[in-house]
Amino acid sequence: MGRLVEGKWRTDSIITSDKKGSYDRIPRSFRDSVSKAGPFTPESGRYHLYVSYACPWAHRTLIYRELKGLQDHISVNVVHPDMMDQGWTFETNFPETTGDDLYQKNHLSEIYLKAKPDVSTSVTVPVLWDKKHQTIVNNESSEIIRFFNQEFDEMTGNKEDYYPEALRDQIDRINEKIYHHINNGVYKSGFAGNQVAYQDAVTKVFDALDELEQILEGRKYLIGNQLTEADIRLIPTLLRFDLVYYIHFKCSVRKISEYKNLYRYTKDLYAIDAIRNTTHFDHIKRHYYYSHESLNPKRIIPKTSLNL
Repeated sequence: MGRLVEGKWRTDSIITSDKKGSYDRIPRSFRDSVSKAGPFTPESGRYHLYVSYACPWAHRTLIYRELKGLQDHISVNVVHPDMMDQGWTFETNFPETTGDDLYQKNHLSEIYLKAKPDVSTSVTVPVLWDKKHQTIVNNESSEIIRFFNQEFDEMTGNKEDYYPEALRDQIDRINEKIYHHINNGVYKSGFAGNQVAYQDAVTKVFDALDELEQILEGRKYLIGNQLTEADIRLIPTLLRFDLVYYIHFKCSVRKISEYKNLYRYTKDLYAIDAIRNTTHFDHIKRHYYYSHESLNPKRIIPKTSLNL
């Protein structure tokens, strides 16, 4: 793993910690918007997604792309699940990897450099690329899914709204907890620099899961009677939990399959075509267990499975 510093690739770790040893995620570096106001206006065929099937942040953008019927309007390339010294690559020797259809590059870092030759950034997925201006629009998944949710509706005729105005305050509140204590919480547990930091992170993970277990008692979704952004932001983490986070990130208090409501909820959401079609367990297991040498130096991939 590594990062770009002033346009040069450095092979130091992208796993960063604060002074207390807690994992500290690096902010995303491209934050423009797709909107009718421009300069990045919603147009069919203009935008391209670079993703990893292993990455939960990229997964949410793929789910939205299917839910909103954008498959014929926004093209996709899938990187190799191994993220080694040179970061994400476009190698095609793993099932369902695609290479780089736009520029035939070898590494995702080259796409970042094409957008900004002197950029200093971690090289992450997803990346929303603009073919017209040949640059990165945005690499923050929580913002990309908002573009997908509404900015292309006139073009597709798909008016489904997963961030409805009447529920936005509730969605924002639960998103905040899910992000800090579950989506990013599992990483804080796995990449903790000391016992105190780990104990704090893993406790918050399971406190939050316990709270969601109560919320889901007698309910199909987190908010109201409909699928919302909150569900779509949570499900990629739940689908990776028993396979990876339980072992690899030491989130081993209990499995999702040991929660009555969360397990039922995970199975119900996995039955949705847009979620099932974009979930690739082989990429998920390979990436985490093979790429994180500091956590798994022998790169042994456990024999784990899910009953969904």
